[in-house]
Amino acid sequence: MARAVTTMEDSAADRLEAIEIELILQALFQRFHYDFRGYSRASVTRRLRQLRDKLGYRTLSAMLEALLHDPSIGPQVVSYLTVQVSEMFRDPSYFRALREHVVPHLRTYPSLKVWVAGCSSGEEFYSLAILFREEGLEQRTMFYATDINAGALEAASAGVYNLDRIRGFTENHQQSGGRSSLSDYYTAAYGKASFDRSLRERVVFADHSLVTDAVFGEMHLISCRNVLIYFDNSLQDRTIGLFSDSLIRKGFLGLGSKESLRFSAHADAFQDFVLEERIYQKQDH
Repeated sequence: MARAVTTMEDSAADRLEAIEIELILQALFQRFHYDFRGYSRASVTRRLRQLRDKLGYRTLSAMLEALLHDPSIGPQVVSYLTVQVSEMFRDPSYFRALREHVVPHLRTYPSLKVWVAGCSSGEEFYSLAILFREEGLEQRTMFYATDINAGALEAASAGVYNLDRIRGFTENHQQSGGRSSLSDYYTAAYGKASFDRSLRERVVFADHSLVTDAVFGEMHLISCRNVLIYFDNSLQDRTIGLFSDSLIRKGFLGLGSKESLRFSAHADAFQDFVLEERIYQKQDH
């Protein structure tokens, strides 16, 4: 009997928490114009619990009250919900596949547009910028690195990372088929590595929401890795449709290692290109 009562209490608490989370997401949308309602509830729940504890609120309802009445809380919540853990040349085999299989196709174009969607603090953009420089494509390429997290975009545009991360970045770069030393691209001082300003000469860092914003150009390559895993099925479909509309015919889309087009309503718009690395090509029709 005690177990049944405990189960009922847990169930009631879960329902209450679900209501709190829905209200927080509505508050973010109505008050701050950030729409997280299509994000995976499991991910949102985990992050909001962590933020509640970090900020010292007893309940999510208390955090909701603060969100509604203290404008400074909003950016903290948005930042916590969108922060992505990344590294340069993450999953080196993905970048090797770009280098060996996608770059030969990109060489045939006189000019290129590359979109790094959900760029977070910039590690993937710098990885692609270095790869394109090594392959002789940088000067014909315009990069667009977008995110909804203003703090992340600021960090990306600065291009400064803790020096203790560089060893991992360097190993990844080598495994990706790097044609130079990563140390050619940064200077180190005071425990930080600052990446060469020249890598940012051909990039636009911009606020863009995959949830609400529209197509803004015709891209030859879109790299959006480890972002879709935070979306529910409906928002994943919207995003894949957005990418399809944003790519030129026979353009390329790269996703994260745990992401796929397999169950997307827009899967027919693409064909597998390097499937094991989640690289797809838009159909030529």
